Amino acid sequence: MRRWLAAGVAVATAGLLAACSATNTGPPTLTWYINPDDGGQVDIAAKCTQASGGTYRIQTSLLPRDAASQREQLARRLAAGDSSLDIMSLDPPYVPELAEPGFLAPVPQTVIDQRTTDVVDGARKGAQWNGKYVVIPFWANTQLLWYRKSVVEKAGLDMSKPVTWDQIMNVARQTGTHLGVQGIRGESMTVWVNALMESQGQSIVIGNASSADQTQFGLDSPQGVKAAEIIGTIGREGLGGPGLTTQDENQSMSTFQGAKGSFMVNWPFVWPATQSAKPELISDIGWTTYPRVDANTESAPPLGGIMLGVGAKSKHTDLAFEAVTCITSPENQAHYFVTNGNPPASKAAYDDPQVAQKFPMAPVIRTSLDNAKPRPQTPYYNEVSTGLQQRWTPVQTVTDQTPAQTQQFLMQVLRGERLL
Repeated sequence: MRRWLAAGVAVATAGLLAACSATNTGPPTLTWYINPDDGGQVDIAAKCTQASGGTYRIQTSLLPRDAASQREQLARRLAAGDSSLDIMSLDPPYVPELAEPGFLAPVPQTVIDQRTTDVVDGARKGAQWNGKYVVIPFWANTQLLWYRKSVVEKAGLDMSKPVTWDQIMNVARQTGTHLGVQGIRGESMTVWVNALMESQGQSIVIGNASSADQTQFGLDSPQGVKAAEIIGTIGREGLGGPGLTTQDENQSMSTFQGAKGSFMVNWPFVWPATQSAKPELISDIGWTTYPRVDANTESAPPLGGIMLGVGAKSKHTDLAFEAVTCITSPENQAHYFVTNGNPPASKAAYDDPQVAQKFPMAPVIRTSLDNAKPRPQTPYYNEVSTGLQQRWTPVQTVTDQTPAQTQQFLMQVLRGERLL
């Protein structure tokens, strides 16, 4: 709590003004703070307002585009006791940071029963903190392994079976092609390192993560060394192409779409994006589950998406959770996937015929989401993620010493002995 009090004072006035501007007549107005999309959340807000039968109305308020800025704005306002934060679209990694100091209203058991029993396992894990549901999954996201059929045919790789990082690196070497991976110093690096670790059954943060003094890490391990070997090799051998060090999800998609594209780990947005920009490539694109680190161990793909939380200081928590139940209905999730390209957390939503028509890889996405693992769940996620990004980039400098050095650095940061 103390981390945000000083910053929260600066936005207290804004919260009071927002509360004062609410209408005093008619049904209560719930404010839903949404992340940028293609208008899907505004559409759902209107649908749920109508479905409430006059019990409430939902107005949306747009958050900044990048997740870090969303986190900063919401955390500051929550710390200041802003009562206008009725419903919030939250990036999963920041949920523990908001739940630990009590910024999120407790989720009623009835809502948990209605909206978590039909949810993919990855999203269920990401919605919990200290063994309790603190948010409700709205939509989930994961990365697939996308491949150019012509390249794997030339290399003779059987894509009907799970493939490993070593195999796709060998194909890139043999064919002189590039891997679409994200080597930029950014959140995508944390996503990559975490997926490599979790795919070996080892978490970056282990044990009690509530206290900075007690937080322990699993980076300094054989699993950490293997993760570093994969990333470092791709960097030093140039397997990710000449622009790897500045390559994010969009740039890696461009690499994959280019003449030397072969494999790519990326989110499902690349499918409609390629249909629009490079329709001639569609027939040459295949997909499968995230690559394995070890051939005999199932991979743990990255978990993304959005969770819905209710502010602890909201004046209408009961109505807010009623609205959350409406927003996260399987029907709304399926519609959101088809119109905005964001995969459902609800398993039932994947049975919608429109989903299968628009996204033929939907069954693989659902399977991947059941196997997906969250990024490090800790109230100190910002420090952990930033530290990882600093130590694992540039990718060509990553060695077998990087995991141990990163672990020592993160422990010193959390104990106040070093600065990021």
